[in-house]
Amino acid sequence: MKQYSAKRSIQILAHILEQYGIDKIIISPGSRNAPLAIHFSEIDAFQCYSIVDERAAAFVGLGISKSIKNPVAITCTSGSAATNYYPAVVEAFYQNVPLLVLTADRPADFVDIFDGQTIRQKNIFQQHSYGDFELLEDDSSTGSELSADDYNFETIKKAVELCIEKSGPVHINIPLAEPLYNLLDELPVMPAVEKTIQKKSYDLPSNLVADWHTSKRIMVLAGTLAPNPELEAQLSQLVKNHTVVVLTEMNSNLQHDKFFAHIDRYITDFSEEDHHTYAPDLLITIGQNVVSKRVKQFLRKAKPKQHWHIDEYWQPNTYFVLSQKIETKPEVFFSKLLKSINLEPRAYFNLWDVLKDKKDAKHEEYLNKAPFSDFYLFNQLSNHIPENYRVHFSNSSAIRYAQLFEYQKYDVYCNRGTSGIDGCTSTAMGFAMMEDEPTILITGDLSFFYDINGLWNQYIPPYTRIVIFNNGEGNIFKIIPGPGGTNALDEFIATQHHRNAELLAKNFGFDYTRVEDEISLDRVLPNYFKPDSKPKILEVMTSQCNNADVLKQYFEALK
Repeated sequence: MKQYSAKRSIQILAHILEQYGIDKIIISPGSRNAPLAIHFSEIDAFQCYSIVDERAAAFVGLGISKSIKNPVAITCTSGSAATNYYPAVVEAFYQNVPLLVLTADRPADFVDIFDGQTIRQKNIFQQHSYGDFELLEDDSSTGSELSADDYNFETIKKAVELCIEKSGPVHINIPLAEPLYNLLDELPVMPAVEKTIQKKSYDLPSNLVADWHTSKRIMVLAGTLAPNPELEAQLSQLVKNHTVVVLTEMNSNLQHDKFFAHIDRYITDFSEEDHHTYAPDLLITIGQNVVSKRVKQFLRKAKPKQHWHIDEYWQPNTYFVLSQKIETKPEVFFSKLLKSINLEPRAYFNLWDVLKDKKDAKHEEYLNKAPFSDFYLFNQLSNHIPENYRVHFSNSSAIRYAQLFEYQKYDVYCNRGTSGIDGCTSTAMGFAMMEDEPTILITGDLSFFYDINGLWNQYIPPYTRIVIFNNGEGNIFKIIPGPGGTNALDEFIATQHHRNAELLAKNFGFDYTRVEDEISLDRVLPNYFKPDSKPKILEVMTSQCNNADVLKQYFEALK
């Protein structure tokens, strides 16, 4: 026999989520949110997942949402549990990943009287959410003609539609008085929801077409994007006749022989004269956060005459010359633009193409002599990962190494909203839970150990793979300029350690392989991706390698 919560606010919430097709619910344990856990888990339309650690749970929700491209609901108990959602909420805010954050709470008059697990939860995510709402308890007075049920119905509907329209996190705080465990065996009939989500339209201004035709050096720079075949096809038309220069990153998920996919490889040693020589006069940016610091520095110095940014949600003035805010999807913009412009060849493309050929040759030359190191590993992985894998990179060194090698043939993901190491594992595991094709996470040691509870997840498919490059520290701080000149580097910044993942892998039910040299790695990789009954962790120990020096020598070799 089914057992539903007797709380009317929870019944209404579940009804509206079902109406909008929000069917993935991540539940963390607790008493105050027990009515939500009981209710959601009894309704056949929902798939519920139990993740204990709220920080990990929220990132799992983020990963699921990235995979299914639909809002995911996450729910937790009151107090500090809600605050543990914050890192993932911030990441979802800056990536525009739709998360519906459902925090159970004590009644309002219990706040600040030192009652257990009671904090100021109302509007707790206000700085990094697209909406913050609070429901009324059943039978509460609204101060108007609306009943509490009607108020909650309208509030939840508004919150859900905002989550969908903004494609980002929205918070609903849910005060629940005791008793929490009153149950029903039959649900009341509720009215259908009249959906009022507005579809956006976009008209191309004629002045943009004129500006396009008068521009001699047009550059398209792609930041973080989800895989988008339509956009890829449109940009392919633009480069076919050498009309524009398209710079991409691995997490742009755009592939074409005439795209420039390794920005740092090409611009690493630009002089003041080069900044002028290779600068665009029209810069068009698409997507969100760009990994390459070098390209940001290049374009800020170059000061293009015009900068158009195309995005539905964000219009950042990243290069300090933003002139057009184009608030639509890139594929919508380019579909209209391509109907209105001439695709004439420009010498600007050939200028970059000559540079590319020179740098690519030097890259290949260095690969032939690169020693065993993090650098060597990333090259080997790019050659051995099967093309059907979805590749997740952790932040810091991992996503930066990825830009140098041939990963554009994969669907690539990385939490570049805030670019933090927290939640990289949890996000990848959430994503893997939804995919029929296998997922691999390539992560540094600090990112991995920081998010250990990302593996406390009973739903991880057996075809999931994790590669940890363990250099015994946050090696990024020996690569970037600055930290190397301080006495605090080893202990407090790079945080050297001697940990490994072997016992963690065993504890969480992963097969584990450890390699410490080039010969072992080359022997293990071909078989690592074969099907198995368990997910696998491959830990590559590189702490004895001069990883920072190898990378610095690589960039020297490009000059």
